Amino acid sequence: MHWNDTFMELFARCAEKEVAGGFDYENGYSVEELVFLESIGYKKREFYDFVEDEVAGADPSKFTALLVAAVRRDYFIVEQGGKWSDKVVCRDDIPSKQSELEGIVYFPRILAKARAKLRGELDPDLMFSCGGDRRFLRENGGLHPADFLRRVWAAGDDDKKVADWVKSCAH
Repeated sequence: MHWNDTFMELFARCAEKEVAGGFDYENGYSVEELVFLESIGYKKREFYDFVEDEVAGADPSKFTALLVAAVRRDYFIVEQGGKWSDKVVCRDDIPSKQSELEGIVYFPRILAKARAKLRGELDPDLMFSCGGDRRFLRENGGLHPADFLRRVWAAGDDDKKVADWVKSCAH
């Protein structure tokens, strides 16, 4: 079985439990499921946030969740060698929603969140591809969250490179 099949089966199981009265992301995963999540560089709450949004009928869909997970998994394996970062990026560590870079409002915030997502450093109370992120991506050319993550990864520390891409998509 491929990891993506396991991801989708786990997603479906958690969504079913969420619909039936709520999924307990702290205690609801089996040991095997926790091992799986760890193997792809995912945390319990991080996975659940996508399930919760799907069940609520909001974006991102389960397919977007899979594509975002694929980028995180690739980064975890390729760049981090399967090793977790011990850093945690909290709300106070990221720019405000009104921040601006290269003339793009919100860009510094989503850029910081994307980098933290790639490294698996987002605090459980932060989500990459939350409503604000989705609005930013939609308003800047309908960018896909997974494509944004891959561009951020490819650009390294070059904010201008990502900004130029965002600007080119917005027109």
